[in-house]
Amino acid sequence: MCGIAGFWDKTANEQAAVGQNIFKMLQALGCRGPDSAGVALYSQQHDGDLVLRIKLGEHGNFAERGQHIAQRVLEGGSTLGEVSTTAEYLRLVLDRPSNDLRQLERLIESEAADVEVVSIGHHLEIVKQVGSPQALDAAYGVKQIVGTHGIGHTRLSTESKVDLSHSQPFWAHGYPDLATVHNGHITNYDKLRRQYEQRGIRFYTHNDSEIIGIYLGEQMAKGLSLEAAMRASLIDFDGAFSYLAATADEFGYAKDPFALKPLLVTETATFVAVATEEVAIRAAFADDGQGGSYKVREAQAKEVRVWRR
Repeated sequence: MCGIAGFWDKTANEQAAVGQNIFKMLQALGCRGPDSAGVALYSQQHDGDLVLRIKLGEHGNFAERGQHIAQRVLEGGSTLGEVSTTAEYLRLVLDRPSNDLRQLERLIESEAADVEVVSIGHHLEIVKQVGSPQALDAAYGVKQIVGTHGIGHTRLSTESKVDLSHSQPFWAHGYPDLATVHNGHITNYDKLRRQYEQRGIRFYTHNDSEIIGIYLGEQMAKGLSLEAAMRASLIDFDGAFSYLAATADEFGYAKDPFALKPLLVTETATFVAVATEEVAIRAAFADDGQGGSYKVREAQAKEVRVWRR
């Protein structure tokens, strides 16, 4: 029952209303997932720098913990450009990051067991929390964020707990700028997870959706394109699912071989929009931007489509 949504601006406009478009789609999908909401948005605002979003834990003095983590990062050899704390998130902008991002992540998360790096990227920022899209916007001003593309999620938990970490989108830990959202079930998740854990891969949740980003990141590290990795996932994943994936300069979707989970797509001369339900696309886009209506179609079984800059 989860709702997923994605937007891609085709005009190379770095000031597209990405946050507003994703928010409107998530708002329309809110009835599918009242437990939590989240967005992964891409912009050129800090091109060259590295932006980190860090969950500061479940409780405690977040401002003080954020200061401790910022000091750890400085002592680890990175140069900080910006440091800010909003609610349970610490946001860091690194002018000169340490060379090993996995080491940087471990350094930050050694602060406490409930600290988690939610996203790292030169263009990506993820914010997610328990509650509605409206609550997410009220806390983080999602509607005001401009950029090039983004993905979003509203969650109805069917198996795992409801908290910030189990919410989506998921960042593919260790792979900057790679994020995913998912609706459905990866039914061979437990088997795949054991195989990854035997190779030392850490999982942060018991949400089967988390494995998608890990899988795509590993395949791309072997030299596959995002599209090729997504096509391979249709062979290696069992279950009923639709998911979206994005990088700094790519955006795409994949649908399971049985087409059991809905996914609606529209593409015009200026944008691409994808969502679990047509009502979400209609809520965000009144027409095609040229005074005419646009067509919305259902993605087909085994369909994979990726757009690139």
